Amino acid sequence: MPRYVYEACDGAKSCPKCRNGFEIDQSLKDPKLDHCPYCRNPVFRVIQAPGLAHSKTDLHYRAKRAGFHTLKKVDNGTFEKLY
Repeated sequence: MPRYVYEACDGAKSCPKCRNGFEIDQSLKDPKLDHCPYCRNPVFRVIQAPGLAHSKTDLHYRAKRAGFHTLKKVDNGTFEKLY
């Protein structure tokens, strides 16, 4: 389930939770929040970069542990197993 971050539209009229921003887990089907669930003041959703769990090197080592091999092209149509 995705986690969204919301902040208050007007920091002077908001509670400490929405003034500093709060995270909430919502389904993709749920509508976005218009008001803070604590003080009912207007909030907006903050756009954030997606969290990436794996790097290329991590995927390489996971594939190696799963039994995949790295091949090097030696000649036209000929490959050599590196490891």
